[in-house]
Amino acid sequence: MKKRKLEMLLEKVKGFERPDVSREQYATPATVAAELLYFAFMNGDLAGSVVDLGCGTGVLAIGASLLQQDARVTQKIIGIDSDNSALVTANDNARSLGANVEWICSDVRDACGHFDTVVMNPPFGAQEKGNDRPFLDKALELGCVIYSIHNAGSQSFIESYIRGRGTVTDVVPLKFPMRHTYRFHTKEIADIDVELYRIRRS
Repeated sequence: MKKRKLEMLLEKVKGFERPDVSREQYATPATVAAELLYFAFMNGDLAGSVVDLGCGTGVLAIGASLLQQDARVTQKIIGIDSDNSALVTANDNARSLGANVEWICSDVRDACGHFDTVVMNPPFGAQEKGNDRPFLDKALELGCVIYSIHNAGSQSFIESYIRGRGTVTDVVPLKFPMRHTYRFHTKEIADIDVELYRIRRS
């Protein structure tokens, strides 16, 4: 599957009906999701089990499933989120696109298991500083390889925070087209500078 085809499929994924600002809920754009997933796919990191931490309405988990199916791979894919209403939408999205994902309603801190790869778009910490840390902690606990999106300029913090537990192998700069989601957003779409990190657990 070409990256553009994956992006077109992911554009069909419905976002949050009533996004919660305290959870920093916003839809991961299809362009960004496709970049993350295709990068992971080309690195061979979607050939095994995958967990999407804080999956929201499921775009990363669904995309991983579609790439696995295209490559005739059938491994476990799980999406974890604490918002049950988001998971209902995620399940509808997966069904409409023919993706095979198991959805679990749980706080990320309580997630357990072992996975080959973690994919995630954690909170940027705009509402509460450090909101991304529980995601990084849990990702390093659950997965061998992690793909995660963070604000541009986060590399020194992330490398320091995960020292002794993991190593940043790649940093890819991306534009994140943030749609008008909350009342304090002033633009219909604002391009946010972000970075995609590939981290290998020590």
